[in-house]
Amino acid sequence: MAAGGKDRDARAARERARAYQARQEFHEGQVRRRTRDNLIAGIVGGVLILAVVGGQVAFYTVGPGKPVPSPSTSPSPSTSTSVPASPDPESSPTP
Repeated sequence: MAAGGKDRDARAARERARAYQARQEFHEGQVRRRTRDNLIAGIVGGVLILAVVGGQVAFYTVGPGKPVPSPSTSPSPSTSTSVPASPDPESSPTP
């Protein structure tokens, strides 16, 4: 009869060890999956942010949000206010 008790205890110990190892493997798998998911989410989030910023830059530089150039209000230089040239001293008659 004593042998039957040892067999049951050994079987229960093997079952506990198997269940413990299964929980450890499941937990390690969960950690790997979370790490992978976080990496993918970070990459997708970064690409999304870059796309949004690029879209805004494109919209405000070449799209319908581009500012319309307005004519300048500064006066343009006029050619009628030129200073007359002085006569060349060497070409003038000598007395």
